[in-house]
Amino acid sequence: MEQRPRRPQFASRLESSSKNANITSAVGIEEPVGRLRARRSSLFTHTVIWITGLICLAFLIGSLVQAWSNSRLMQQLQSSQQQFQQMQAHNKQLSQAANRYQQATVVAKEARQQLGYIRPGERPVVVVGANVQTTTSASHPSKPVQHPPFWQDWWQVFFGK
Repeated sequence: MEQRPRRPQFASRLESSSKNANITSAVGIEEPVGRLRARRSSLFTHTVIWITGLICLAFLIGSLVQAWSNSRLMQQLQSSQQQFQQMQAHNKQLSQAANRYQQATVVAKEARQQLGYIRPGERPVVVVGANVQTTTSASHPSKPVQHPPFWQDWWQVFFGK
């Protein structure tokens, strides 16, 4: 019998990767080239999906911030419009008052009533107590009501009668 050089039962890694990737080596099972390629493409696919998701998330957040900003601007616009309408109403009132005071008779009347002005040659008459209303009946002469002294009111508040 002829002796042939014995081949090791488990080929080394270098030999197995070059000859046949499906043969097991002494260290473990080697992956075929197709699997490595599939794993690399799977990692690339996952990376692309994550990056795409992050970009979409950034656009979503940007859209939400823009919508929130628009709603705040709309609220400010509405409050500004309300203030504008109030100012227009106030301006209208002031314009009517200015037009009213353009008349000489109104100015003279206001000067007499509020400031007490009189025309030259007139005599002022001051009525004292014109705002006091008296209730007197023809049959009874009215007597002034007698109030107790001030200190007695406080005495009654704190100590009773």
